Amino acid sequence: MKKILLTVFLLITLAPSNFAGSFFKDFLFFNNDTRKIKSTLNAQIKYANNMNFDKFISTYDKDYKNGDGYNLDVYSNLVKELWQNYDNIKYNIKVKNISFEENGIAKVELTESSHADIPVTKKMSGVLNSEANSIYYLKKTNGKWKVTSDKIIDEVTSMLYGEAANLNIKLSAPKEVTPGYEYTATLEFTPPKDTFAIASIAKDKVEYPQKQAKEVFRKMPDDNILERLFIANSDKANEYVIASIGLTKANIKDLSIQLSLIGFGYQIIRVNVVDEPVKEESNVKE
Repeated sequence: MKKILLTVFLLITLAPSNFAGSFFKDFLFFNNDTRKIKSTLNAQIKYANNMNFDKFISTYDKDYKNGDGYNLDVYSNLVKELWQNYDNIKYNIKVKNISFEENGIAKVELTESSHADIPVTKKMSGVLNSEANSIYYLKKTNGKWKVTSDKIIDEVTSMLYGEAANLNIKLSAPKEVTPGYEYTATLEFTPPKDTFAIASIAKDKVEYPQKQAKEVFRKMPDDNILERLFIANSDKANEYVIASIGLTKANIKDLSIQLSLIGFGYQIIRVNVVDEPVKEESNVKE
């Protein structure tokens, strides 16, 4: 750090006074606002982990609207419902890049993650894990940086219970599609030995309130790969691809067969529906 400061000081000393003044001003501006932006995002995580709803929502601009079309009122309701159902979720972020646009908006590229243990019964518990690569947009109002919009580039969320939590699940679909585009979603996992596995792949639009996706369960094929063909909606609404999994084991006693549920769960990935042509390279999310 000292070496960097000495180098900057040397550049300022050698440069003409007007350039030095501008450079020094921009340098301080960038670092000061960068710190404030990181402070806002870190405050979000702190408030979320403490479930301090009012403080958390205060980090968003009143005109907030995200990439799925949700305004601040809708987003607030989503947060309330989530925290009412899961009160032990822990959140984390990793900021990858911060840049400033000409209109004064700050663009932050980051990775978000969350985790929660979900007890169900004494014999079966579950775990929630989520990870998303996102872009946040912030603007300064009255000296404070607040989130004015955000969009999710790709996202995967899983809720797995019992022995399903030990599965290596691979759910894949394109990260982006155009409206009316036909695409394939693929689910792959190897069930535990002597286990009967069923699964379903469904898709639904990202909307509020969220509708229940229609599920059609099938026995997992012998190659442990299940595929389904979808057509992206023409409403330009982003979509979720949802895989549902069930694991059962047969117990034979006195010539009767009893099936017991030993694991189940869900994995969800996002498919963004976009107007512009989609590049084929690296357009698959697992």
